[in-house]
Amino acid sequence: MSARIHARLPVAPGMKVGLFGGSFDPAHEGHLHAAETAMARLGLDRVIWLVSPGNPLKPDRADDLERRAKAARQVSRGRRMVVSGIEAALGTRFTLDTVRALKRRHPGVRFVWVMGADNLVEFHRWRGWAVLFREIPIAVVARPGQAVRGRQAVAARRFATARVPASRARLLPYLRPPAWTYLPAPWNHQSSTALRSRFRAAGA
Repeated sequence: MSARIHARLPVAPGMKVGLFGGSFDPAHEGHLHAAETAMARLGLDRVIWLVSPGNPLKPDRADDLERRAKAARQVSRGRRMVVSGIEAALGTRFTLDTVRALKRRHPGVRFVWVMGADNLVEFHRWRGWAVLFREIPIAVVARPGQAVRGRQAVAARRFATARVPASRARLLPYLRPPAWTYLPAPWNHQSSTALRSRFRAAGA
């Protein structure tokens, strides 16, 4: 199955589109939970799963983009969920560069960056993280054990005045950044780290 590595996405001007990036090594129900929560709470037309060629913050690099993209497609559900390896085609390694490239290629699309609260905790380690907050609205989905840490995160405190109440989350795609929201949701405890450990223990 092809990883569908091309330089454009199946989106059109006026659409509200979530960009959901990660290594997805492997993709699991927790990822789907975050994507579906963002789609429902923000009223998104699409959620694009951006399967990264490699995460600069993780020394144990995920291998085989095609394998991870295929696994992500098996987890994602419905035509409104699109799995893409577009970062490999764009030649971008950092989220800020990817977001800027997609905004240039798809003018008129209302992009929102979607991530779990565990990513918010370390968001200040991302290259150009404060600039990224000013490039795209951001939706943070609750993750197990991260509620308190998420509220205390460097990024959360730095952009506290830009936070949009969850009750107004559907406005997020229309807001000029910096704008972000935290979406409480029933928690899903699956994680890629736990699944990789399980596979290694089983000799998979």
